[in-house]
Amino acid sequence: MEKKFEEMIAEVISLGAFKSNIIEAKDVFCDTSFRDICANNSCGAYGKCWMCPPDIGEINELIEKLKTYTHVLVYQTVSPLEDSFDIEGMQAAKKDFSKLVQKIKKAFPDNEMLHLGVGGCGICDVCSKLDELPCRHPDLAVAALEGYGVYVSKLAESAGLKYINGQNTVTYFGAIFFRV
Repeated sequence: MEKKFEEMIAEVISLGAFKSNIIEAKDVFCDTSFRDICANNSCGAYGKCWMCPPDIGEINELIEKLKTYTHVLVYQTVSPLEDSFDIEGMQAAKKDFSKLVQKIKKAFPDNEMLHLGVGGCGICDVCSKLDELPCRHPDLAVAALEGYGVYVSKLAESAGLKYINGQNTVTYFGAIFFRV
């Protein structure tokens, strides 16, 4: 099993992740209060994206779903910013991260795996939800870790990864929940 895990980590790194690790799913801390943060709509995607709350499902059911997995491959990207107010840099890094998530989904196409990333899916420039149409790419769409109630800073800690990677950087996290 150890060799398989090492191969998975190496694959994610080769695709562009900065660092990665595999932990047991029981070590993922979830908190329903993240749904409240989503409902405050600070990112602007609440109710406007099929892969964001409330459309991804009821928070307690999503947390219970995560408990059905045995392991989690956690990965991160770290991107430089001009300064801590570089919103354009953050958006560009998020777009690059979404591309990485898609590469990883192609590398690990098992339908039994659950891929989670950052908020607002990122596949389409404008989500079809705004036009009251079904998701255009349900096979590519990815929900956010926080949308499932995952406490990302604690996830990073459990995986032995830094949540904050220095001044003038932005760090994004993704995860693959799977069973062995």
